[in-house]
Amino acid sequence: MTGTDELTHEELLQRLQVLAERAAKRYGLSNDCTLKLINVSENATYRVENGSGQKWALRVHRENYHSRTGIASELAWLSALRENAGVTTPTAVRGNDGEFIQTVAVEGLANPRNVVLFQWEDGAEPAQTDVAGFELLGETAARMHAHVRKWQRPPWFERFSWDFETSLGSRPHWGDWKNGMGMTPEALAAITETVALIKQRLENFGQSPDRFNLVHGDMRLANLLMDGPTVKVIDFDDCGFSWLLYDCATTVSFFEHTPEVPELLKAWVRGYRRIGALSEAEENEIATFVMLRRLLLVAWIGSHSETELAKSMGVEYTASSIPLCEQYLSRYGKAVKSAAAAPQKKGILGRIFG
Repeated sequence: MTGTDELTHEELLQRLQVLAERAAKRYGLSNDCTLKLINVSENATYRVENGSGQKWALRVHRENYHSRTGIASELAWLSALRENAGVTTPTAVRGNDGEFIQTVAVEGLANPRNVVLFQWEDGAEPAQTDVAGFELLGETAARMHAHVRKWQRPPWFERFSWDFETSLGSRPHWGDWKNGMGMTPEALAAITETVALIKQRLENFGQSPDRFNLVHGDMRLANLLMDGPTVKVIDFDDCGFSWLLYDCATTVSFFEHTPEVPELLKAWVRGYRRIGALSEAEENEIATFVMLRRLLLVAWIGSHSETELAKSMGVEYTASSIPLCEQYLSRYGKAVKSAAAAPQKKGILGRIFG
């Protein structure tokens, strides 16, 4: 995130704080507002609160990631989802000049940063064991997918593509998975074979518009808020073009290896089918997208080692990916027929829909 080799992570955060405070004035917020850093990943996000208790979320974008047009495209989809799809998304606030996106410079940073202010959304992150909540998440994803299949995007719309090559292949947005923390020879061998199988299965699955389209791209629990019966979807910073079922896989991000995952994914599917169609072939491929996401996060942790989230997952996340790779290869690899003939205990991914 530094954007310059001269700054430590702490020095960068100090400068971003100054930039965020300067940006708040662009939106006409009062001088009594306080800004507290609440998250650092791709961007730095601040909770802004004034003396009357009104709150906003201010996002300072990292440099050299999304263009101004790309950010405007995200905001256009957020608006369309709220207005036409019945999906609750954050509402962007216009600056004093009428623009949603403000470009702000600060001393000590080589380049200005793009900033967006959103109205604050109340709610609680779903529990990792909330089966009923996952059904609601499936319903929400189905509404979003139904919308994008019909939505006429603006001609200038611009977002990343999250296909195989830009995820685990030769042009990865989040870095090479081989640079994941604690990449041992055992992990390298297991993940290499798994990546090859993922590529093969995705090629067979195809990228027709009914399967590959605009997705949120990061519907993990931290980006979802439960407010009574309402699911609010926040942080569309990674939205782009990918397989629609990738949105299912992201809901179990960072805990794909835990025992509750099979039931949670089944609940997601039940909820999805209340709103949209999901074929047996598509359902059967969810495990591939879970593995795709898992290994993409191994890459993310390696390329974002300065963040608290990466530090908390670290080497253990790579190590615990090895059994998942072995289970996936056993179930979906070339030897699956012979393996299925012999009695064996199913792993987590094998139990998802087996």
